[in-house]
Amino acid sequence: MDWQDRGLIIGVRKHGETSVILEVLTEGHGRHMGLVRGGRSRTLQPIMQAGNSVALTWRARLEEHLGTFVVEGERLRAARLMQSALGLHGLHHLTGLLRLLPERDPHAELWRFAEVLADRLEDGARAPVLMLRFELALLADLGFGLDLSECTLTGATEDLVYVSPKSGRAVGRVPGEPWRDRLLPLPNFLLVDEQDADADQLADAFHLLGHFLTRDVLAPRGLAIGASRSAFQAEAKKGFRRNAIATAST
Repeated sequence: MDWQDRGLIIGVRKHGETSVILEVLTEGHGRHMGLVRGGRSRTLQPIMQAGNSVALTWRARLEEHLGTFVVEGERLRAARLMQSALGLHGLHHLTGLLRLLPERDPHAELWRFAEVLADRLEDGARAPVLMLRFELALLADLGFGLDLSECTLTGATEDLVYVSPKSGRAVGRVPGEPWRDRLLPLPNFLLVDEQDADADQLADAFHLLGHFLTRDVLAPRGLAIGASRSAFQAEAKKGFRRNAIATAST
């Protein structure tokens, strides 16, 4: 058995004195693991870092075996991300999210999204918005997608400003007003791909998606929201505050 693919490194574990177990999200073969012989060598060690993109050849005697990877570096972004608090926390959160995917189950679109996000994790203006949209896409791929296309009460597609915390469906401003204290705010940038967000909208989106990630994905597995997500959110807030001060002073 063998195949070739591209992948984003999620994690690396030592194996023996010289090798590692590599965990990657691949384009065509999903989240996959394999042994890299000599993975702790001076040549391969800079490549064997979470956040790097690699070309892979996997070989095994049987499909269900762990198998071995032959790895070549493509986009080595890990060292750059580690120089930024936002990038480092974002990388830890991203790899944690990717580990929620079932092993060896292809998610090609999510892999492409993860690659784009990994390239921009230290970008204070874009990374928080992309991360939240990635969480939204992850929920959908895991079978827990939110229905933000129309108001669950009226069917209207305009002025959607709330989400039901029970059904995960959008609610319009006027029909949702009597229950606004029980509903979750829906930031408009989650509905419009190219729209940016302000600090309040980001906070609302982190709260909204954190609710559904916890309820539908993490809690059933006995897990909780990781500290890296909170740290990433805090760094994003600092960045927005610095930008606001800089803008006000010009």
